Amino acid sequence: MKNWLIILFILAAGGGGYYYYTNNKAKSKAATANPTRPTTAPVESRNIRFALTAAGDIGPADQVSVRPEINGRISVLPVDIGDQVKKGDLLFSLDDQDLQTERSSRLTEIEGTKLQLEKTRRNYERSKQLHNDKLISQEVYDDSKTEFDLAQNSLERAQKALRQVEDQLSKTRIIAPFDCTVLTRPISIGQAVSGSGGFNSGTEVMTIANLKDMIVNAHVNQADVTRMKMDQEVDIEIEAVPGLKFKGTVKRIAPQATIKNNIKGFAAQIFLKDIDSRVRPGMTANLTIPLISAENVLAIPLAAVFTEQGDRYVYVKNEEAFDVRPIQIGVADFQYAEVLKGLSAGETVSLVRPVDAPEPKPKKSKSADKTAEADGAKKDGAQTGKTKGSSNKSKRTVL
Repeated sequence: MKNWLIILFILAAGGGGYYYYTNNKAKSKAATANPTRPTTAPVESRNIRFALTAAGDIGPADQVSVRPEINGRISVLPVDIGDQVKKGDLLFSLDDQDLQTERSSRLTEIEGTKLQLEKTRRNYERSKQLHNDKLISQEVYDDSKTEFDLAQNSLERAQKALRQVEDQLSKTRIIAPFDCTVLTRPISIGQAVSGSGGFNSGTEVMTIANLKDMIVNAHVNQADVTRMKMDQEVDIEIEAVPGLKFKGTVKRIAPQATIKNNIKGFAAQIFLKDIDSRVRPGMTANLTIPLISAENVLAIPLAAVFTEQGDRYVYVKNEEAFDVRPIQIGVADFQYAEVLKGLSAGETVSLVRPVDAPEPKPKKSKSADKTAEADGAKKDGAQTGKTKGSSNKSKRTVL
């Protein structure tokens, strides 16, 4: 019998311990899932800075798609992706053998036309002298002059054709227009390319860019773009390089909105200053554009500011309860608001609406007072007119 009692006691103790353990564990989980949140906050001094945030892609300020002006075949291609090229250095050249042959032909043609011109000039001068001496007819003189003019025209045409060939020869050598870096180069030596005046604006041989001058192309929300201005300083962080921060300047804001990622906004360009060598085109930049700030001012959390019919007020804690008090706020960010009027340092405000707190009394505007006075005047006039009418009616009844 004693053994059964001992077993029952052990089972009861174990069951009670298990219940206590599971109950405490459930309470601890509930406490962890619902941590205690503060319901009040002090009125204290702090710095408030309001800024816009946006993101954009980094790109070169000057980027050029290099395409030949004439058709040809790549014969020299001394640069490749990533190469840095100085202004005036050769980017590539086209095979100019055919043009050189044509140039030689044009030069030979010019020499022949010059000899012909010299011959016709001598004949014309001789005919002119004989015509003056009346030794030849007018017809012979006119024929010699015509031959001389035709020879001059032939020389001019040959010289013009030579200039055209030389112009095409100059376009076979493409040089760098500025100090640049080669970004892409899809073409190889020996490949035929078309000129920019032909189909599809020509063949792109490479793209070059000046990586010393970089910009951020950002898309600014339409609600924020009105707060931006030209030459405004911007703080920039690069996602790909942790800890890298530098400055930029707003240089361009598009006059017309566009839609990007289903968000209507305005394109903006921010020029970068003191670019780090690790920054490359295509990287994502996070922008912070300071708009307004206040240093060492009285501030409260935005959660403590309540609004009623356009009036702002707070619940201020006293010894026993909360009092409602109107306030005036100034600079605000996404967490705190500057208190211009209505609170003092050290006071405590509620972050939630107290259950037993008094309701705020809305301020009466002057327009509302005037409207009330006008309504009262109309009512008094109506009652006066009614009284006069009644007295007249009673007089008529008496009569």
